[in-house]
Amino acid sequence: MFDLKVINSVLSELEDERGIPRAKVVEAMEMALATAYKKEYAKKGQVIRAHVDLNSGKTEFSQIKTVADETTVRFADEEEGEESPKEPELDADGNPIAPLPRFSEEQHITLADAKLIKRDASVGDELIFPLEARDDYGRIAAQTAKQVIIQKIREAEKTAVVAEFGKRQGEIISGSVQRMERGNLYVDLGRATGILPYEEQIPGERYRQGERIRALLYQVEESPRGIYLRLSRAHPDFLKKLFEMEAPEAAHGTVIFKAIAREAGSRSKVAVASADAHVDPVGSLVGQRGVRVSTVTSELGGEKIDIVEWSEDPKAFIEEALSPARVLSVNIDDGEHKATVKVAEDQQSLAIGRGGQNVRLAAKLTGWRIDIESIGGEKVAEADESGEPKETGTEVAETKETK
Repeated sequence: MFDLKVINSVLSELEDERGIPRAKVVEAMEMALATAYKKEYAKKGQVIRAHVDLNSGKTEFSQIKTVADETTVRFADEEEGEESPKEPELDADGNPIAPLPRFSEEQHITLADAKLIKRDASVGDELIFPLEARDDYGRIAAQTAKQVIIQKIREAEKTAVVAEFGKRQGEIISGSVQRMERGNLYVDLGRATGILPYEEQIPGERYRQGERIRALLYQVEESPRGIYLRLSRAHPDFLKKLFEMEAPEAAHGTVIFKAIAREAGSRSKVAVASADAHVDPVGSLVGQRGVRVSTVTSELGGEKIDIVEWSEDPKAFIEEALSPARVLSVNIDDGEHKATVKVAEDQQSLAIGRGGQNVRLAAKLTGWRIDIESIGGEKVAEADESGEPKETGTEVAETKETK
């Protein structure tokens, strides 16, 4: 008999602190007791079940037998004591069908015998036979039961973590820095530990143990080795979610994010549109005196953010995407999906950006290959829609940083 106060206390603690349902823990206990009973007292092949009564603290044990006939099991020949010879059956493709399981007196009961116990018994039903209660188990049986409980509680905890964090995938969550291993940051999220991989961190950021940190939960991965909660601060959606937290218009869907091109820690370009003609999408994200965009920039360690208005017209969109540079003209080649942009000499460095960053992000944002040309028609820079810069006659890396 169990100490009900202790059991209920443990059940409540596991449910409140670790999110493991009470029923799952009781199920683990019953399975462990059945395993211990089977190991110590049952015959080979017996199916044993245990039931714990949380009202009285008593445990009941029973043997389970399944009602069977010749369609579900194979019967042995009574005279020879061997299985009756039978030609193997073939399926539609001519492959042999796996033979039926052999009848076992410890696991099965014939339909005729079952009807003597229960009139309406049918094939597949389970009949329950009470067993003598036991509470004295050997060391090996007790250790086996302990392992079963631990395993079942871990499985239940794993399910609870997946259920909780699976709903929050794609959201920003916060935790405290636990440790750093091989460049990967481990973050304590309360009931689970998240991993911020090196490639998902903002370059140049440094983290201290115990420091609070926010990141995007972009993947909840379940594997045989455990649950992996993968976090990111470099993902474009992290930038999007930060704006949704600052701008109600974005959170409610009035301001729509059409595209985001980001080089984490350095610079990002965001293209937005409005579902309401009376709402300025760019102004909504910038905020009064730039307070909203400044808050997001601070969270990202000073990352520069260009917010532009999206347009269905590729020319207008490309011109906006290259801001703060002023563009003279944009010629579209639909066949090659290329845009040739002409800029004045004093706007070349702004259009290209430091290391080609501005044109690179503009190409990635718009999805067009962009060639930057001077007034004289000389190509000075280009970048394809993947955002990769191309070799040109001009040393892009030497251009001045966009102010």
